[in-house]
Amino acid sequence: MKRFLWFALVTLIVACGMAVSKSGVRAQSAVPNYSIEAIRYATAEGEVAGLVMGAPKGEKINLAMVIWLIRGGGRNILFDSGYHRDTFLKYFPSTGYVRPDEAVKLAGVQPDEITDMVISHAHWDHLGGIDLFPKANVWIQNDEYRYYTNEAWQPKGNHGGIDPEDVLALVRINTQGRLRPVDGDNVEILPGIRAYTGGHHTYAAEYIRVDGTPPFVLASDNCYLYRNLAEHKASATFSDEFWPANIKNQQRMIELAGGNAERVIPGHDAAQFQKYPTSADGRVAKIR
Repeated sequence: MKRFLWFALVTLIVACGMAVSKSGVRAQSAVPNYSIEAIRYATAEGEVAGLVMGAPKGEKINLAMVIWLIRGGGRNILFDSGYHRDTFLKYFPSTGYVRPDEAVKLAGVQPDEITDMVISHAHWDHLGGIDLFPKANVWIQNDEYRYYTNEAWQPKGNHGGIDPEDVLALVRINTQGRLRPVDGDNVEILPGIRAYTGGHHTYAAEYIRVDGTPPFVLASDNCYLYRNLAEHKASATFSDEFWPANIKNQQRMIELAGGNAERVIPGHDAAQFQKYPTSADGRVAKIR
């Protein structure tokens, strides 16, 4: 009888642990101690008014073209993938360009060692490098994938900033069995890494929270610059009607980062390479 009661107690404890895990609350020991690095693969000039909605026109800023490397738990994870196609190398002026698969080597990782890529959204400078990392699974919002492989190209669709070659590469990755669709908001995609939606930079753009002490939020273009957060102004969105939702999600990012706006990493702000220890060549910043 005592043995039966002991077995029942152990079973109950295990079941409760599984329930806690499913609810999104995970034991700290189960979360890898992730490092986070920003890798700058190019620099380009932009206008602040195109990044911080409502900002005065005419002010210029140097934009960092960035991918983020997250390492831990036996995984090498890229958040966004950069670009490399001739169309944008020719028509998008930049300096110091290094192809993303070469840029990751600056952080000590080979392209075929990248296990996962989380794609924030389908714009050319974030999706365009997915075919440079041949062994990586690609995580993208299911609605983002569906829209930009279908409706966006129909008469009433919106495919501004989307490269057809990138879409073909994305579909090819799906046929290879490496696509990992993410279904909606507040979804744990990998241990300790959760995806959130609502920024509406594109049809179904996502950003991520990386658990740890402290936690960080990687915003990508849902928040272009630290200035968006400081001034409570939207980034460019899929439609102007989504400005309020974008601002609301920027506040949410701060909350997810433990209430500290400094731990929200914007998509193109070069200041992240000044705030954190950075390599001598200015390419790799160690965020955590």
